[in-house]
Amino acid sequence: MRRVQYRKKAVRTKRMKRFFLLTIAASCALLGAFITLRVYAQIVGAPIIQVPISSVFLDNQGNVIGDRFEDQRRYWVSLDKISPFVVDAVIAVEDQEFYEHHGFDYSRIASALLKDVKAGKKVEGASTITQQYARNLFLTHEKTWTRKINEALYAYRLEIFYEKDDLLEGYLNTVYFGHGMYGIEAASRFYFGKSANSLTLAESALIMGVPKGPTHYSPVVNEEKAVARQQLILKLMKAQQFITEEQQTAALGENFVLKAKDSAVTRKTAPYFLEEVWKEATEIVAKKGHRIEEGGWTIETTLNRQHQLAAEEVMKKWMPEGELQIGFISMEPKTGYVTAMIGGRNFAESPFNRVTQAKRQPGSTIKPLLYAAALENGFSPLTYMKSERTIFTYDNGRREYEPKNVNGEFAEHPISLAQALAISDNIYAVKTLEHIGYKPFEQVLARFHVDLKLKDTPATALGTSEVSLFDMTKSYNAISAQGIQKEPTYITKIIDNEGNTLYDIEKEKLKENKVLIQQDAFLLTHLLTGMFDPIFNDYTPATGISIRSKQTRPYAAKSGTTISDQYLIGFSPQLTAGVWNGFDQGKQVSDAEAKQVTKQVWIEFMEKAHQGLPVEPFIPPSGVRGVIVDIETGGIATSACKKQRLVYLKEKDVPTKLCTDPKLKQQTFEPNGSEDDLNPWSLFPFSFFDNE
Repeated sequence: MRRVQYRKKAVRTKRMKRFFLLTIAASCALLGAFITLRVYAQIVGAPIIQVPISSVFLDNQGNVIGDRFEDQRRYWVSLDKISPFVVDAVIAVEDQEFYEHHGFDYSRIASALLKDVKAGKKVEGASTITQQYARNLFLTHEKTWTRKINEALYAYRLEIFYEKDDLLEGYLNTVYFGHGMYGIEAASRFYFGKSANSLTLAESALIMGVPKGPTHYSPVVNEEKAVARQQLILKLMKAQQFITEEQQTAALGENFVLKAKDSAVTRKTAPYFLEEVWKEATEIVAKKGHRIEEGGWTIETTLNRQHQLAAEEVMKKWMPEGELQIGFISMEPKTGYVTAMIGGRNFAESPFNRVTQAKRQPGSTIKPLLYAAALENGFSPLTYMKSERTIFTYDNGRREYEPKNVNGEFAEHPISLAQALAISDNIYAVKTLEHIGYKPFEQVLARFHVDLKLKDTPATALGTSEVSLFDMTKSYNAISAQGIQKEPTYITKIIDNEGNTLYDIEKEKLKENKVLIQQDAFLLTHLLTGMFDPIFNDYTPATGISIRSKQTRPYAAKSGTTISDQYLIGFSPQLTAGVWNGFDQGKQVSDAEAKQVTKQVWIEFMEKAHQGLPVEPFIPPSGVRGVIVDIETGGIATSACKKQRLVYLKEKDVPTKLCTDPKLKQQTFEPNGSEDDLNPWSLFPFSFFDNE
């Protein structure tokens, strides 16, 4: 009996020793594993938690007009810029012990393991907020043990090197809320049209129910399920004493309003404009020693929402159905700020920008630059040349060119530069180029930074060399700015994700180029008002007569027409705008409806853009004098001469003879003539011009 008891005792002792040794071995193994894990974590260091962040574009009033992101739309916000209801909600529903554990909730893990073993596969997770954050940063969402182990390793490292608030902030900025929205700020803007710091308790509970399953709990997808989960979260918040019963009841009774359909997050204003903004921002950021790919930039732009909407509205009104395309740009003469842009009729179908990328024949819109060269080489607004059938020879006499006017007719009498520009006479333009030569014209184009290669043919005077609408419009903008060209720009300020100003246009020394003397710039400006004045009507009407009835203030402009292109570029003292119409394939623009688009879009845009602004005159500088002349003779007007107009001239070119002088009616005025040659200008019908 005693022997049996002895043996039983010996067996128990062995078992106890074995268990004790196994316990010690297991403890040592666990301790070794922990030490190894700790050493590994220290060697590897803190995981890099930087994620791509969306950059935001603002208009000139600080309103969001779009964003830019690589794969995920995300706006990173600090924890103190997130509603405290959101913070409480996420802890209540996702990780009640978040601030107590060290990355793992062992009771939840044990429960999940038990269920996984019973099912024979991974069916339930027990991830803490830290683990979910690790998954969002570094891993996929596949349910495998390998992923789970990696998730644990990353979570451990995160817990070692980062504070709890940092982890919670990171989680809220990386979690997916459906509909392409990553992070609480993007989701808040999408669902409710507000920043995350403004979310109410009801909205916070609703939105924090989405990450559980965006395809099931998004209120946009299934409002019933979303509300049911909202109610669960409110119940959990109440149970954990984050909110009172009264707050819970009030939140349950609150009617939330979804703004997803009208969300500014997904609606991009002026997409062609924003593409140009991004190009400019890339260059600016690089010059400052950064990479645009860092993301998180807040880019304040020059876009004027009123101008952009006006341009889009008139385009929609006048553009006919079909393949006809459009390019439009507006900019401020005083600053060079681009205020609106349309690069085509549909960005989604064709992101090709017909303002900046397309090069087309500008037609007669090139003439003001030709006449700028002429004014610098002996011409004045009252330089007269005969408009008649003329054959020009070139290429050392081997070739001939016979220009025609749009209606095939000619004046058959001398006309002034002022009238030639108003009715867009082609014979006068070619004669001008022949008189001054190609070199002065090339020099003017170079000063204006117009990317255009002149062809050594007389037709060059009529805009046969290809150029972009952007270059042409910025040239007119410089004329409006009294001969000072400010490089067009799209950006006024760039702020990084930390709130530091990287670029401020007011503190930058931007280039300004003096491309014309002030007197010549004004003379050109006043010449360009002639297209709206019927006093210049001759064998063909002034080119702006068809839209004159819509004009309520002074504009200086020029139209241009080729077989395949329609242009109109012009300005007021406050704004310059350029419009192009044509087909991408260069097909002939023949339809009457299509031919009127350019002028109608331009005039209606200018009128809308100037609504509420004072009517400003074009003010002549010193050294320029206004004289009322007879446009047929160039003499000082008397009651005997009916076609009178106010004309501005340099002091040396002011006429001295009356329009009734018989010598004037027999004389054809040519450049570089005698001192008696006359040179004034013409009268705008509405008294818009200041003659001080």
